[in-house]
Formats: sequence, C-alpha cells, structure tokens
Amino acid sequence: MRALLIDDERLARAELRRLLAAHPDVEIVGEAVNAADGLQQIAALKPDLIFLDVQMPGGSGFDMLAALEEAPEVIFTTAFDQYALQAFEVNALDYLQKPIQAARMAAALQRCAARHQRLGGTGSVAPATTRKLFIKDGERCWFVPVQDIRLFESDGNYTRVYFDRHQPLMLRSLNQLEEKLDPDRFFRANRRHIVNLDFIEQVAPNEAGGLDLTLRDQLQVEVSRRRAAQFKALTTI
Repeated sequence: MRALLIDDERLARAELRRLLAAHPDVEIVGEAVNAADGLQQIAALKPDLIFLDVQMPGGSGFDMLAALEEAPEVIFTTAFDQYALQAFEVNALDYLQKPIQAARMAAALQRCAARHQRLGGTGSVAPATTRKLFIKDGERCWFVPVQDIRLFESDGNYTRVYFDRHQPLMLRSLNQLEEKLDPDRFFRANRRHIVNLDFIEQVAPNEAGGLDLTLRDQLQVEVSRRRAAQFKALTTI
C-alpha cells in the first residue's frame, strides 16, 4: 500500500516514518508540508492512503481534501481531539491523536487493508466503482462513493449533490464534474442535471418531446428533447 505523509512538522513526519517502519506492507512514497504541497504530491504520486494533519499553514486538511478531484483513503493525525467528530463524519479510516501509539497505528492500518481489499483495490488507482468525492459544505464534510450519488444539480458556480438524505453544495461546476464521471452510469439530462442511471425508477414522455425521469426518492428530472434519443440509446439493451 502506497502512503503519503502530509504534515507541516518535520518531527511529526519522522515519527510517522518510525511507526510505519514496523509495517513492511506500507510503502511511503513521499511527504508534503502543507495543503498546497499535498495536492501536488497526491496528483503526482497517486497514493492509496494519506496520513493527513488537520491544522496546517495555508489551509486545513479538510480544505485540501475539498480541492481534490478524487480522494484516496485518509487517516487523520493531529494533536487536537476536537476534530475527531468531524473527521469521522467524513468517513475517514481513522483518527490518530498525537502522540500516536503503535497499537493505534496498527489498528488503523488493519482497517485500511481490510477496506482496500473489500473494495477490490489492487493498485494505486481505485476502480471507477470505488472512487469517492470529498464534499465540504460549511462545517460539515463527507466522503461519498460516487456510485451512491443519485443526482448532481447545477446551482450557479456550485453543484448540489444528492446522496442518502443529504444535499450539500460543492464548489465545482457541473461541467467539471461531468468530465470525471463514468458516462455509462451518469447521464447529462439537461443543462442543470446529471443523473445516476441506477437510481431511475420511471421514465415517461412529456409534451415537450423529451422525457420525465422519476428517481427512487421521487425527484423529478426532465430530459431535454435533444438528449432524449441519447438517453434511449444508452438505456436500451
């Protein structure tokens, strides 16, 4: 498993290296000293796992994750326990409070290995079905498996993301998101909506020559006339 250490303190990174030396299945591929550096290193190295400090100069660990197109697995490391609840809200693998104990590190890595194996990860790039988005809306944060998102809705320069009972906004345009989504699963229904085909329950023609889609939660989405033929071709076996 390829790991990246992101912490502004040199001694903290050295301590992580010391603890990880007892786990030969973890390969440390690099280090980053702040959020901006972390973004560059993640893009270049594509690690499976990052050890991420929460408080860093120039941006928090949460801010860094929100800027990622796709998020790797995360184990938070910090001296401030008040961040623990927020970390688990984003479905982090674990939250290690400094000074980190060897037993806690071992438990966190065991969880990581189990989840990585369960999702079918065999390399540094996750399969499309296991990729996740990190969404930060105000003080709340989520890691969301892309396949669990039923609808993306444009809202100015933001996009509203529908999953479970949540509808947070993320600072990313619908066009930017569309470029990263699997076209066999996500369909651009109109200028404002991208729909997960797996969540469609009903399809009906409308008076405008397009289609009306009903999702599992009874959300209604209109397919424009121009895109109706494309939708039929995509969904016909």
